[in-house]
Amino acid sequence: MLQETLTQNLRESRAIVLETKRLVLRQPTLADIKAIAGIVGDHRVASNLRRVPHPYSQDDATHFVSTMANVGGMTTFLIERQNAAVGLASLTWEKSDAPELGYCLDADHWGQGFATEAARALIDFAFEEFSIDVVYSGARVLNPASRHVLEKCGFQWTGVELHRFLALGSSTPVDRFRLERGVWSSLKGWSNAIRR
Repeated sequence: MLQETLTQNLRESRAIVLETKRLVLRQPTLADIKAIAGIVGDHRVASNLRRVPHPYSQDDATHFVSTMANVGGMTTFLIERQNAAVGLASLTWEKSDAPELGYCLDADHWGQGFATEAARALIDFAFEEFSIDVVYSGARVLNPASRHVLEKCGFQWTGVELHRFLALGSSTPVDRFRLERGVWSSLKGWSNAIRR
């Protein structure tokens, strides 16, 4: 029953647009394929994402966007700045009671706080939209910038796990994190995203 409710809520959430101070997060469309392939096709980006191959082509992006509507366990947003795609962010429901936060940015937009801003918008969305007590996330051990984003969002480190990365063709250590609802509530001083 919980999984059916989550799947229904996720399908309804696809029409949601989140706006932050500098970003707009919306559902990707087929018109975004070239931009998505450009972002995810960069090996610096792909090597930090578990589920994407490298090279990542426009055909891969087309398949991703066209099948997203049929995937009941993922809510994905395209991150835009000034009407240009700069990244992607998602909530994936591998566990029925808690989502996993994921995100990636075009390498030209690293180090400007966009990942933190987008992550906070999705965290707010997750806790406000669903009856959950925790959000999970992870970052490759060799990706301190992503770890820093999670720490700025209040995530707490829980340990290291090995995960398979398609782009690498092997497993690699991943720092695992969790953010509990109580911690999120105490940090809600960050700017709220506006939902449309």
